[in-house]
Amino acid sequence: MSFPHLDTAGRAHMVDVTAKQPTVRSATARGFVRCSPEVVAALVDGTAPKGDVLAVARIAGIQGAKSASSLLPLAHVIGVHRAAVELEVTAEGVQIEATVGTADRTGVEMEALTAVSVAALAIVDMIKGLDRGALIENVRIVAKSGGRSGDWTRPGEESA
Repeated sequence: MSFPHLDTAGRAHMVDVTAKQPTVRSATARGFVRCSPEVVAALVDGTAPKGDVLAVARIAGIQGAKSASSLLPLAHVIGVHRAAVELEVTAEGVQIEATVGTADRTGVEMEALTAVSVAALAIVDMIKGLDRGALIENVRIVAKSGGRSGDWTRPGEESA
Protein backbone atom coordinates (compact mmCIF):
# COMPACT_ATOMS: atom_id res chain seq x y z
CA MET A 1 0.00 0.00 0.00
CA SER A 2 1.33 3.46 -0.86
CA PHE A 3 0.63 6.60 1.10
CA PRO A 4 0.25 9.71 -1.05
CA HIS A 5 1.47 12.02 1.74
CA LEU A 6 4.88 10.28 1.76
CA ASP A 7 7.54 10.86 -0.88
CA THR A 8 9.84 8.10 -2.19
CA ALA A 9 12.15 8.60 0.80
CA GLY A 10 9.26 8.24 3.26
CA ARG A 11 9.10 11.95 4.15
CA ALA A 12 5.77 13.71 4.61
CA HIS A 13 4.87 16.17 1.87
CA MET A 14 1.83 17.90 0.47
CA VAL A 15 0.20 15.92 -2.34
CA ASP A 16 0.36 17.74 -5.69
CA VAL A 17 -3.18 18.23 -6.98
CA THR A 18 -2.44 20.93 -9.55
CA ALA A 19 -3.22 18.66 -12.52
CA LYS A 20 -6.58 17.53 -11.11
CA GLN A 21 -9.73 19.11 -12.45
CA PRO A 22 -12.04 20.78 -9.91
CA THR A 23 -15.20 18.81 -9.18
CA VAL A 24 -18.13 19.34 -6.85
CA ARG A 25 -17.47 17.66 -3.51
CA SER A 26 -19.06 17.60 -0.07
CA ALA A 27 -18.52 15.98 3.29
CA THR A 28 -20.61 15.71 6.43
CA ALA A 29 -19.19 15.18 9.91
CA ARG A 30 -20.86 14.72 13.27
CA GLY A 31 -19.86 14.91 16.89
CA PHE A 32 -21.37 15.29 20.34
CA VAL A 33 -20.75 17.40 23.42
CA ARG A 34 -21.90 15.52 26.52
CA CYS A 35 -22.82 17.86 29.37
CA SER A 36 -24.72 18.07 32.62
CA PRO A 37 -28.50 18.35 32.95
CA GLU A 38 -27.92 21.89 34.30
CA VAL A 39 -26.24 22.89 31.05
CA VAL A 40 -28.90 21.20 28.92
CA ALA A 41 -31.56 23.18 30.81
CA ALA A 42 -29.64 26.45 30.31
CA LEU A 43 -29.29 25.72 26.59
CA VAL A 44 -32.99 24.96 26.23
CA ASP A 45 -34.01 28.04 28.26
CA GLY A 46 -31.42 30.33 26.69
CA THR A 47 -30.00 31.21 30.12
CA ALA A 48 -26.34 30.24 29.74
CA PRO A 49 -24.26 32.91 31.50
CA LYS A 50 -22.04 33.63 28.47
CA GLY A 51 -24.96 34.13 26.08
CA ASP A 52 -26.22 32.28 23.01
CA VAL A 53 -24.04 29.18 23.08
CA LEU A 54 -25.51 27.63 19.94
CA ALA A 55 -25.12 30.79 17.83
CA VAL A 56 -21.49 31.15 18.87
CA ALA A 57 -20.83 27.45 18.18
CA ARG A 58 -22.44 27.66 14.73
CA ILE A 59 -20.31 30.63 13.70
CA ALA A 60 -17.18 29.05 15.24
CA GLY A 61 -17.82 25.88 13.24
CA ILE A 62 -18.16 27.80 9.99
CA GLN A 63 -14.94 29.66 10.75
CA GLY A 64 -13.28 26.34 11.59
CA ALA A 65 -14.22 24.91 8.19
CA LYS A 66 -12.58 27.89 6.50
CA SER A 67 -9.45 27.54 8.67
CA ALA A 68 -8.69 23.83 8.29
CA SER A 69 -5.68 24.33 6.02
CA SER A 70 -4.14 26.72 8.57
CA LEU A 71 -4.39 24.07 11.29
CA LEU A 72 -3.49 20.92 9.37
CA PRO A 73 -0.01 21.14 7.83
CA LEU A 74 -0.66 18.92 4.79
CA ALA A 75 -4.22 20.03 4.04
CA HIS A 76 -4.72 21.98 0.83
CA VAL A 77 -6.04 25.50 0.76
CA ILE A 78 -9.40 25.08 -0.96
CA GLY A 79 -12.42 27.22 -1.59
CA VAL A 80 -15.06 26.46 0.99
CA HIS A 81 -18.23 27.28 -0.92
CA ARG A 82 -20.68 25.92 1.65
CA ALA A 83 -20.39 25.42 5.38
CA ALA A 84 -23.53 24.55 7.31
CA VAL A 85 -23.39 23.73 11.02
CA GLU A 86 -26.48 22.32 12.70
CA LEU A 87 -26.82 21.91 16.46
CA GLU A 88 -29.45 19.95 18.35
CA VAL A 89 -29.81 20.00 22.11
CA THR A 90 -30.67 16.55 23.49
CA ALA A 91 -31.21 15.28 27.03
CA GLU A 92 -27.48 14.41 27.23
CA GLY A 93 -25.90 17.37 25.45
CA VAL A 94 -25.49 18.86 21.97
CA GLN A 95 -25.39 16.93 18.70
CA ILE A 96 -23.33 18.73 16.04
CA GLU A 97 -23.46 18.16 12.29
CA ALA A 98 -21.43 20.08 9.71
CA THR A 99 -21.68 19.81 5.95
CA VAL A 100 -19.01 21.47 3.84
CA GLY A 101 -19.02 21.81 0.07
CA THR A 102 -16.61 22.94 -2.60
CA ALA A 103 -15.91 22.84 -6.31
CA ASP A 104 -12.19 22.19 -6.06
CA ARG A 105 -9.40 19.65 -6.66
CA THR A 106 -9.57 17.84 -3.32
CA GLY A 107 -12.19 16.86 -0.78
CA VAL A 108 -13.55 18.67 2.24
CA GLU A 109 -13.49 15.91 4.85
CA MET A 110 -10.91 17.74 6.98
CA GLU A 111 -12.93 20.94 6.74
CA ALA A 112 -16.09 19.15 7.94
CA LEU A 113 -14.22 17.50 10.82
CA THR A 114 -12.64 20.82 11.77
CA ALA A 115 -16.04 22.53 11.70
CA VAL A 116 -17.49 19.97 14.13
CA SER A 117 -14.41 20.06 16.35
CA VAL A 118 -14.28 23.84 16.58
CA ALA A 119 -18.04 24.08 17.19
CA ALA A 120 -17.63 21.53 20.00
CA LEU A 121 -14.72 23.49 21.47
CA ALA A 122 -16.80 26.68 21.37
CA ILE A 123 -19.61 24.94 23.26
CA VAL A 124 -17.19 23.69 25.91
CA ASP A 125 -15.69 27.18 26.20
CA MET A 126 -19.14 28.75 26.61
CA ILE A 127 -20.35 26.24 29.25
CA LYS A 128 -17.18 25.45 31.19
CA GLY A 129 -18.29 27.68 34.07
CA LEU A 130 -21.39 25.49 34.50
CA ASP A 131 -19.84 22.10 33.70
CA ARG A 132 -16.10 21.50 33.87
CA GLY A 133 -16.72 17.85 32.97
CA ALA A 134 -18.21 18.46 29.52
CA LEU A 135 -16.91 15.89 27.06
CA ILE A 136 -16.41 16.01 23.28
CA GLU A 137 -17.26 12.64 21.77
CA ASN A 138 -17.40 10.69 18.55
CA VAL A 139 -16.25 13.25 15.99
CA ARG A 140 -16.33 11.44 12.65
CA ILE A 141 -17.05 11.71 8.94
CA VAL A 142 -20.47 10.26 8.17
CA ALA A 143 -20.65 10.88 4.43
CA LYS A 144 -18.75 12.29 1.48
CA SER A 145 -19.53 12.79 -2.17
CA GLY A 146 -17.61 13.64 -5.30
CA GLY A 147 -14.02 13.21 -6.29
CA ARG A 148 -12.18 10.20 -7.64
CA SER A 149 -13.32 7.85 -4.85
CA GLY A 150 -16.99 8.79 -5.32
CA ASP A 151 -19.70 8.72 -2.69
CA TRP A 152 -19.39 7.07 0.71
CA THR A 153 -21.63 6.81 3.78
CA ARG A 154 -20.46 5.46 7.13
CA PRO A 155 -22.24 2.16 7.79
CA GLY A 156 -24.89 2.53 10.46
CA GLU A 157 -25.28 6.30 10.02
CA GLU A 158 -28.53 7.75 8.84
CA SER A 159 -28.32 9.69 5.62
CA ALA A 160 -26.54 13.00 5.96
